Amino acid sequence: MQATLPAFATTALLYLLAAATALAWFARLREAFARPPPVIAAMALLAGGMMAFVQPDLVAFHEVWAGLFVALSLAVRRPGRWMPAVAFGLAAVLIRETAGLYLALMAVIAWIEGDRREALGWATAIGILALAVGLHAHAVAQVVRPLDPASPGWSGLLGFGFFVRTMTISTALGLAPLWLAAPLVGLALFGWAAWRDPLGLRVLAVTAGYALILALFGRTDTFYWGLLVAPTLLVGLAFALDGVRDLIIGALDRRRITVTRMVR
Repeated sequence: MQATLPAFATTALLYLLAAATALAWFARLREAFARPPPVIAAMALLAGGMMAFVQPDLVAFHEVWAGLFVALSLAVRRPGRWMPAVAFGLAAVLIRETAGLYLALMAVIAWIEGDRREALGWATAIGILALAVGLHAHAVAQVVRPLDPASPGWSGLLGFGFFVRTMTISTALGLAPLWLAAPLVGLALFGWAAWRDPLGLRVLAVTAGYALILALFGRTDTFYWGLLVAPTLLVGLAFALDGVRDLIIGALDRRRITVTRMVR
């Protein structure tokens, strides 16, 4: 379908999707912070994570579109209002099947939280993906021959450092030296962990899930998998300051709890 559209139309659609994603995240971040300055900082970090997603030269990358749909899905998902999130997540996997991990993680979290209907919604999207992949595999099998080149496999085992590298390539961290960019990736993950909100948990789980996939199965030429989680990564830095403050307060708290055992 993309090939049938003029180049300017495809680029315009990409910009429209990026704008919708940014607006959805603005609405969520405005609720998370009490004052405008942190919201502005968080939106600047979001823009830093989306640098690669507004480059016309990358419009043909499936991960660019899928990554924006994943970010949009995360932003619009709210307790009891999960159907738009599932729809955007389904759009992501129909563009790039590797976004299926996102659907699986969202389904698992919903199930653990006790929302069976939401879990079923995500599972339904996974079922649609499985059907689409099955039909695609059947079509490919009709044209593949024994002498065709085979895939080199997915046992890259490049480690967590490869995930860090993909994030620096995919975001504004590419403008910083690696000795600074690498700790910022870890600090961003810490920030998401520090935000006590269901959205923070989901972003952390999805980012960590793709970090694991890249570390275990990624190859040097599949760095673009990181684009699936790049848009939201740096926003975690906006929550990191409060997280560090809470850690310091907890470390300096010298109160002791005394337990008295009484035997009768």
